[in-house]
Amino acid sequence: MTIHSRETWMLGSAVALMVVALSSVVAVRLVKRWRAKSPEEIERLRRLDVNRRGRITAAKIVDLIERQEHARASRLVFYKYEVSGVTYEAAQDVAGLPGINLSSLAVQGLTSSVKYDPRKPTNSIIVCEEWCGVPMEPDAAARTSTTPSASAESALPQSYES
Repeated sequence: MTIHSRETWMLGSAVALMVVALSSVVAVRLVKRWRAKSPEEIERLRRLDVNRRGRITAAKIVDLIERQEHARASRLVFYKYEVSGVTYEAAQDVAGLPGINLSSLAVQGLTSSVKYDPRKPTNSIIVCEEWCGVPMEPDAAARTSTTPSASAESALPQSYES
């Protein structure tokens, strides 16, 4: 093998290696773009993660607001809960969850359950695809909102009790 052919071979190998590396980078970027998750999918995965690892505590539903924005309905449930002496206020859009039919008159003031991430208590859910912390029976909702049970009452701070 002569020096000239050896240099040509090394140059050809280097170019081929660069082409393979560049192709790999382009392929990875295309796959990432193709697999990009929509905001709805990211929210669904967050809810399921909190459901899987979350701890349950008592919550008080403060309000339910329904609105129509740009041909998209939203149903926001506002709730308060306490973890380690700290009171958190949160809201969750439940409009995209099938089987969740809440009435603003039936849920305001209702004592319910909430799941929160123990590593980050601000990350919470009141309902998801696999779990619901809101009593769905109308009679149970009425009983709970007027006469909370002793265990639910003791789990809430004094400011939540009626």
